[in-house]
Amino acid sequence: MKKLVAILIALSLIITAYIPVQAADELTGLTLEKEMRAMIEQGIIQGYNDGTVRPKDDVTREQFAAFIVRALELPAAVPTYTDVNPSSALASAIGALQSTGIMKGTLDNKFNPTKKITREEMAITMARVLDQKSITVSVDSIIVGDQNKFGSADSIVAAKKTIAAKIINGFATEDKTSSAVLFKPKDLSKRDQVSAVIYRFIELMKTVEEPEPTPEPGKPEPVDPTLYQIASIKNGELVKTTKTYATYVEAEKAFASSSVDAIYKGDDIIKIKSGIAYADNTTKNYASIYSNTSFSNEVTYTTEGREMKYIGSGPDYVIVQVGGTVGYAKHSEVGLIPSQLISGRDKYVKNGSEMLNHYVYDHLTKKSAFYTVGPAPQFMERFGEYYSYDGVQFYDINGNLKGTHFPYFQFQSVRQPTNYTAEELDSYIMSALAARQATNLAKYKDAVTKSKLIGLGTYLKEMETTYRVNAMFILATAIHESDFGISGNAMTKNNLFGIKVFDSNPELGEKYAEPKNSVNAFVTRYINSSYGLPTGSYANGIVPGNKTTGFNVKYASDPHWGSKVAGHMYTIDQSLGGRDYKQAKLAMTTATTTQNVRASASTWSNILYTYKKKDLGVGNLFGYPVVIVETVKAADGYEWHKVLTDTAPPSDYGWIRGDLLRIIE
Repeated sequence: MKKLVAILIALSLIITAYIPVQAADELTGLTLEKEMRAMIEQGIIQGYNDGTVRPKDDVTREQFAAFIVRALELPAAVPTYTDVNPSSALASAIGALQSTGIMKGTLDNKFNPTKKITREEMAITMARVLDQKSITVSVDSIIVGDQNKFGSADSIVAAKKTIAAKIINGFATEDKTSSAVLFKPKDLSKRDQVSAVIYRFIELMKTVEEPEPTPEPGKPEPVDPTLYQIASIKNGELVKTTKTYATYVEAEKAFASSSVDAIYKGDDIIKIKSGIAYADNTTKNYASIYSNTSFSNEVTYTTEGREMKYIGSGPDYVIVQVGGTVGYAKHSEVGLIPSQLISGRDKYVKNGSEMLNHYVYDHLTKKSAFYTVGPAPQFMERFGEYYSYDGVQFYDINGNLKGTHFPYFQFQSVRQPTNYTAEELDSYIMSALAARQATNLAKYKDAVTKSKLIGLGTYLKEMETTYRVNAMFILATAIHESDFGISGNAMTKNNLFGIKVFDSNPELGEKYAEPKNSVNAFVTRYINSSYGLPTGSYANGIVPGNKTTGFNVKYASDPHWGSKVAGHMYTIDQSLGGRDYKQAKLAMTTATTTQNVRASASTWSNILYTYKKKDLGVGNLFGYPVVIVETVKAADGYEWHKVLTDTAPPSDYGWIRGDLLRIIE
């Protein structure tokens, strides 16, 4: 919060000189003059084109969203509400609050941006802000005398929270002896009143101190990198004992027989009692995960800084879980953090709009960012925190499984075509670019004219028809890999997919004459070749997926690549009418050995192709994903499922016996 206050003070020095004279005339003598002047000076409340600030004007929902976003310094985002133009001036603020769940829309996905905001709605929003800032207040002594005028019990609680936090004031009742207050929930909120609410919130946040940074320790004595030591946590840090051990066996014996927390080899932690692992800083910029301790078979890999589940250690390896895959990693590529010293980690939160946000923590930079996966499952509580390494099985902080949820687009076969036309895809591209240009970020300047995505709709649909690869998936991947077609590789090389761009050297990359040529390369050389076809060397299923099934296993080091691409697909779909979401019935193969896909519903029919032996991952959930288009009862007494094939034409459909598939929801 210190940073926020410092920035706002600095901003005020710039803006003060430009406050119109009329503003002083309008504000002089107002009860809330001080608060509104402060918010104008800090750039949170802005005036109109004619130089006025109109303190007694009602505030609309979109204006209130903008005020909150400026106060909280939230990153811009694109809204998916059907009544919000993504290129409108305040759309990015609405998107930011939609992403965080601080403000919600209606059940039919409308925001009502120009609707005037009531005190009740303002209280609900500010209560969510308090919750997200982990500010707790006691509401036991707050008595609201007009509870019958609220729309819900949650609204009453929100009003009490804001009164207790002293950011929204109540009104006295006619009975001067009563301790109750009136809230007047249906009254409209004026600009000076909203200014006061935000002013009081910022003043409240000044009292919520961030911990002072820990001073850097002095330069340690050189440590013999061949010797082992055990260590315990004292005063918030690991402290080694003076005794050293020549072998891992000796150190492990001492570790197991005492209450110590870690084993060091030289300066590196190689074993802990409990905690988390992460991919450490290496020259190749990722950590490899192997199926054996000889490190001869890499099964997947993950970007440096990303969290992994810690399972155990040996003298030369660490056992970790990435996605649903459990494997072995080299000590030199993994960092370990004991449970008591964890300061940040990945988490999933169901926001106020019922969407699932994934907060990703980088253990090297110590920074966190989030993206929206899609709709959150029903078993999650709003604003509750959940933890998952595969993006499917969700646990509470104590490691208790709370539920399983397969995000739809992440596990839908890309052989399933989109319902959207070329014109609709082009319209989304332009609206998304306009929304980004409206953020005024330098990188998005002139996005609506310079992006390499412009006009690709027709070619995407041609690729879908010819090669049976979902056009919306291609677009979503291009959006993710090229930052909406304005990345360096997109602008200078027409490379929309990061083709031949490696973690160790992101400046590399193939160059194409036109953007559509990179689309062709992505589809024909990757999706319909080594990554998608069952015979491909990197084949793990023809879906975006995670680190155990789908393209994400081998296509990208980012363990959440598939989830992010699927998130873009959901955003596109919702912006265009929601016609693709859950249009198909999804399933996973269940065999750990090879599995055949046949030409008809019989084990006597021709084999179209065979899935390779596959690790199903933690919980045996991650076979090869398929789309079921029909189910019949065959002559052998089994149900057989007709599925979209993973192969390219001419075989559009195949059959799998029912006991070899598991339906996923």
